Amino acid sequence: MNKLRVTQAVVDAGVVAVLRADSADEVARMARHAIKGGIKAIEITMTVPGALRAIEQLAAEFSSKADPSSEQYAIVGVGTVLDPETARAAILAGAEFVVAPALNPATIQLCNRYAVPVMPGTMTILEIQSALELGVDIVKLFPGSVYGPSIVSAIKGPLPQANVMPTGGVSLGNLSEWVKAGAIAIGIGGDLTKEAVKTGDFTHIERQAEAYMKAYRDAKGN
Repeated sequence: MNKLRVTQAVVDAGVVAVLRADSADEVARMARHAIKGGIKAIEITMTVPGALRAIEQLAAEFSSKADPSSEQYAIVGVGTVLDPETARAAILAGAEFVVAPALNPATIQLCNRYAVPVMPGTMTILEIQSALELGVDIVKLFPGSVYGPSIVSAIKGPLPQANVMPTGGVSLGNLSEWVKAGAIAIGIGGDLTKEAVKTGDFTHIERQAEAYMKAYRDAKGN
């Protein structure tokens, strides 16, 4: 596992699917549809019962070393990591990046020890500066809905070197604003999956994934 390669792969993917479900099988199914729809960075949250099993299955099924245009290409990571023990268990299961809801120095140190990208949740300039000092390459702005897109350019005033990934509060309607404000990537969750969960039609995830990827490419001018 190469930290720089995986970090760049997340940046190249642009959109990270943050997936929550009631079982490992359900979240793995969500992930497959999201990948088929074009989202190549998948975050399986530890709130999912059997999350490690889902990560192991998906890591075996998809390879971040494959051709990025291949349907079998994806970067599989873990989210809602609260402590270093959970991070290590997920890494052993195959997670290639770690996302946390808050800044936990011990978790960051564990990930740095094993050269795994870690994206802690931050809300303040102090937290972002602390994360950078601990060696974090991408900080998760969470919840993004508290601020709005303009906060990214405000952060980059004193901290132009900060790579910010907003999660929570990102939608198809404002994705372009986040990207143009300087977000290096964006995380999406409920808006990607809520209709599929409600109706049982998981092809909705594919369509939403396609819409998000198109919106992201348009915002980037690609």
